[in-house]
This record gives sequence, C-alpha cells and structure tokens, in this order.
Amino acid sequence: MDFCEMLDNHKETGADISSATIPVAKREASEFGILKSDEANMITSFIEKPKQELLPEWVSDTGEEMKAQGRLYLGSMGIYVFNRKLLFELLEDTMKDATDFGKQILPESIGKYKVASYQYEGYWTDIGNIYSFYEANLALTDALPPFNLFDNTNTVFTRARMLPPAKFTNSALEKSIVAEGSIIHAARIKGSVVGIRSRIGEETEIIDSYLMGNDYYETLDQLLINEEKGIPTVGIGQRCHIEHAIIDKNCRIGNDVRIVGGNKIANVEHELYTVKDEIVVVKKNAVLPDGYIIGE
Repeated sequence: MDFCEMLDNHKETGADISSATIPVAKREASEFGILKSDEANMITSFIEKPKQELLPEWVSDTGEEMKAQGRLYLGSMGIYVFNRKLLFELLEDTMKDATDFGKQILPESIGKYKVASYQYEGYWTDIGNIYSFYEANLALTDALPPFNLFDNTNTVFTRARMLPPAKFTNSALEKSIVAEGSIIHAARIKGSVVGIRSRIGEETEIIDSYLMGNDYYETLDQLLINEEKGIPTVGIGQRCHIEHAIIDKNCRIGNDVRIVGGNKIANVEHELYTVKDEIVVVKKNAVLPDGYIIGE
C-alpha cells in the first residue's frame, strides 16, 4: 500500500480519522473487524470478528469487481490516519484509558467524528491464521505472484544470511522456491516453498507444502550418533510423501513418513502436529519416527 495515497484521500474527504479497509470474502470475514460505510465512504458501524451467522447484516457495496470475487465485507486493515490535534485529544483526554485503536478508539469515534473508509484493493493479507499463512506463502510460487519478490520498484529488504547456495541431486522441481543452504535429494518438489538449510532425502515427494527449514546444520559426528540411536536427521527423510502441509523449523521427520492434508481431513490438536482448515502443521522441533502417518 502507498500510504501517500491514503493520506491524500484523508485530506480530500475532510475526515477526522481514516481507516484502511479491504474487501474480504465470507470465509475470512470472521477473522476481521468488519465495517459498514455510507455512499460517501464514511464509516457508520463496526463489529469485531462477527460470527458467520451475523455476516448477512454486514454486506457492503465493495464495487463490482470485488463483488464478482465474493469479497462482500469491508475488513479493517488496522491502518489509521488521524488528524494530529484530534489524536492528542483522544489519547490525553477523551479516551485516555483506551489501550487499543481497533477495539476501543475507532469504534467509539464512529458517530462522534468524521471517520472515513479508505478501500484498498491491491494485494494485502492478514497471515494471523493458518489458512492465510499457507496461501500467502504458496502464492509466491506462481509465475506472476500477487506479491512479487522480483519487482525492482517494490524491493523487499531482509536480513542477509551468509549460506552456500542450495544443492540438488536427481530432483525434479516444478513451480517451487528453494532457499539457500538447502541440500535436496528429493525425487519431486511441486508447488512448494522450501526454507533455509532444509535437508530432504531420496525418493521423497513434497507437494503444495511450506517447509520452514532449519536454524542449524548437524555435524557428521552428530548424524552418526543420531543414526545409532535411531533418531531421525533434522529435515525430511527418505521415501516420504508430504502434501498440503506446513513443516515448522527444526523438525526431524524419519523415513517412509506420509503427511497428507486436504481431502476434508478433520481438525486435530496433537502434541506433534495440528490440523486446521485441512492443512497439516507439524510443530517446531517435532520428531516423527519412521513410517509415521498423518492423514489418509
């Protein structure tokens, strides 16, 4: 988002407060604070994370393009512009006991002040839930992703890691991203994001999954000791099949392990993994022994 455009809109509308909003679909609407606005795009009402049965009352005119995509609700992005004088009045006097802009200051300002909705229709996603986190990461593998890491006009800066390049042996890759420092022997990786220092064994398939990688390498001595003790190597073993999953950091997944999400798999909370919205999430530092099966 270009904040200068939001600031210009704030000035043009003569608003006291502006809240950035984004059209969202029914599936994700309950994860947001939902707003309604009038013909002049002034906010008239607000509800925090409404239950699904309440959503019909909160449909907004989001425009023909957004309606065609099923994005009928105005979700708060948690981005605000305040007139400076009003902001000081609210924080020092009128609402001095408030501790949250989205849950207290904004809702209590509606009706008292001129609160504008700045509707943003570019790429933006709240990755505060598993489904959105999964979708946002895998979307990076698209030929023209909605969030383009290769756009010189919108450079993404991050902490550089001095790691060797990724290394592949007899692996077929299709529409995937593999981070530096990885050692890949997998038979196939498709539609997936593979994080730093990942190790994947021979004949393994990774499909539509996000592997978050590892914080460290094991030494050769550590690998031998763990093998003698029957402890899987940090990373993914041989002959595994991982599909529709998120593998958190530093997991040890043995040989012949099957992890298959999708297919209407039920939500589960287990000490080693979670299943939410048909996505299997293997927890950080989890150890899955040889032959372990999740799903199917």
